Amino acid sequence: MDNYIVSARKYRPSTFRSVVGQKSLTTTLKNAIATHKLAHAYLFCGPRGVGKTSCARIFAKTINCLSPTNDGDACNACESCRAFDEQRSYNIHELDAASNNSVDDIRALIDQVRIPPAIGKYKVFIIDEVHMLSQQAFNAFLKTLEEPPHHAIFILATTEKHKVLPTILSRCQIYDFSRISIADMVEHLQYVAAQEGATAEPEALNVIAQKADGGMRDALSIFDQVVSFTNGNITYQTVIDNLNVLDYEYYFRLTDCMLTGNVREALLTLNDILSKGFDGQNIITGLASHFRDLLVCHDKETIILFEVGASIRERYIETARRCSDQLLYKAIEISNGCDLNYRLSRNKRLLLELTLIQLCQLTLSLPDEDSKKKLLTEPVDNPIVTTQLPPATPAQPAEPPHKTAPPILSTSIKKMGRGSGKEKENNAQNHPAAKEQLSPFTAEDLVRYWNEYAQTMEGNAYLKSTMTNCPPVLLENFQFEVSVHNPGQQDELLGDSVKLLPFLRRQLNNTRIQMRIRISETNEKKLAYTSSEKYEHLLSINPMLDKLKEEFNLTPD
Repeated sequence: MDNYIVSARKYRPSTFRSVVGQKSLTTTLKNAIATHKLAHAYLFCGPRGVGKTSCARIFAKTINCLSPTNDGDACNACESCRAFDEQRSYNIHELDAASNNSVDDIRALIDQVRIPPAIGKYKVFIIDEVHMLSQQAFNAFLKTLEEPPHHAIFILATTEKHKVLPTILSRCQIYDFSRISIADMVEHLQYVAAQEGATAEPEALNVIAQKADGGMRDALSIFDQVVSFTNGNITYQTVIDNLNVLDYEYYFRLTDCMLTGNVREALLTLNDILSKGFDGQNIITGLASHFRDLLVCHDKETIILFEVGASIRERYIETARRCSDQLLYKAIEISNGCDLNYRLSRNKRLLLELTLIQLCQLTLSLPDEDSKKKLLTEPVDNPIVTTQLPPATPAQPAEPPHKTAPPILSTSIKKMGRGSGKEKENNAQNHPAAKEQLSPFTAEDLVRYWNEYAQTMEGNAYLKSTMTNCPPVLLENFQFEVSVHNPGQQDELLGDSVKLLPFLRRQLNNTRIQMRIRISETNEKKLAYTSSEKYEHLLSINPMLDKLKEEFNLTPD
C-alpha cells in the first residue's frame, strides 16, 4: 500500500515514443536534436495534461545523453541519464512560476544560468506556468532569454499563451500541443489496464476519455478512480454510475420521441433523468451533442468526426438513417438555443420541457414549411422574385382580400406540375370550375386595382406604405414588375402575394397575371449623406413623415 503510485505518475512518458497524441511535435524535437539545430528558448503551450512538461523533461534528458540511440532517444545508461532518472541531475532546473513569480526568483535563476554544466553539454531551465510571472519578473528575464550563454536552454510551458508578453513570445520557438484524441486515449488506457491486470470494455474507456476532455493526465486519474470502484472489472454501466454520466440510452429514447412526435413520453423521460440528479444544462448540452453525432453519421466522409465505441457506433448510424439533415439542423438549433437561455431562465424545468415539445413537433412542422416555401416561390435569378398563384374561377365574387380563403397551391403552379398525366387529370377533376381567362387590361387598370387593394391594408401599415410608394409597372405577357427599396419590402409583398394576386386576377379577369419583385439597384447604391437626403429617403418609405413635419413645424436640418 505504501508503494502505490498513481497511474498519471507511474505511466508518465519517459521517451518521445511513449508520448501520446503529439507525434508531429515529438518528431520535430527529435529531428532538431539529431541535426544539432537547437534553439535557445522554446515555448510549449496547450491544454493541461497533454504532455508539455513531460516533453520538456524528455528533451532535456535527451540532449544531455552521452550516447543517444540511433532513433534519437536517450540511452538511459550513461551517467547523465542515470542522474536524471534518480532526480539528482544538476543540468536540469525546474521552476514553478505559479509560486515563484517574483523578480528575486528570476534573478536567482539567472545566477544559475551563468554556471556551466558539470556533465553533459547543456543546462536546461524548465519554467512551468510561465504566464504567472509578474510584469517585473518578465522584464528582468527578457535580456537573459534573448542572449543566454551557449550552454543554456530555456523551455517555457503554459496553458494560457495569450497571457505571455509578446516580447517573450518573439524570443521563443513556439510549439502548440493539441488535445489528445479519444481514440489515442482509449488505446493508451487499454495498455494501462493490461499492465494493471484490469479488464475494461471499450465503451467504458471511451466514456472515461470523453470525460477527460483531451487531457491524458485527467484520463489516468479517472481510470484510477474507476478501478477502485469496480475492483478492476471496468464496464460501461459501472463507469456511467461512478462518474454520473448520462447514458446514451436516454438520448436515443428522446430521439425516438422526436421522430414519432410523442411529447408525453419525452416529458416522462426528462422526469426520469432529472430524478437521477442530473443537471438540466448538462442534459441539453448532451442532447445537442447527440444530434451533432447523428448528423456526422449521415455521411461516410464526416463519420470520422464521430468518436465512440464500435458497438454503439452502429446504433448511431442506424438512427441517423431515420433523420433528415434538415430535421437535425433544426434540432441542433433548438437545443443550442435552450442551452444559451438556460442560465437566464427562472423556470428551468419548463424551459427544458418546452424545448422537448418543440423537438417533438419538428416532424410535423418542417414538411409544411418546406412545401409552403417550395410552392410559394419560383427559383429565378436574384434580385428578382417571381410568384405565381392559382387562377380564380369566373363565378367567384370579388371580395375584399382579407376575407378570401388561401387558394390551394399544390394544383395550380405550372412550373411545379411536372407529374404524370394521371395526376394532371385528377387535378382537373378536383377543380372543374377552373377556367383560364385572358382579358386584356391596361397599366392604368392594374394601378387602379393595386391601389384599391392597398386601401384595404389598414391593419398592415407597412405593406400599405410599400404598395403606395412602389407602384406596379406592366410588362409583356400579362406580367408586371414592382421595384421596392429594401429586402423588407420585398419580403412583405412576397408574403402577401397569396392574397394579392387572386384579387388582381379576379378584378382584371385574367388568370395569367404574374408579379415580379426586385430591389431597386439605384436605391442599393445611392447612400444618403446629408440631413435633407436622409429625410427624402425616409419620406419615400413613409409619406406620413411629411404630415408630422408640418404639424410640429420641423426642419430636416
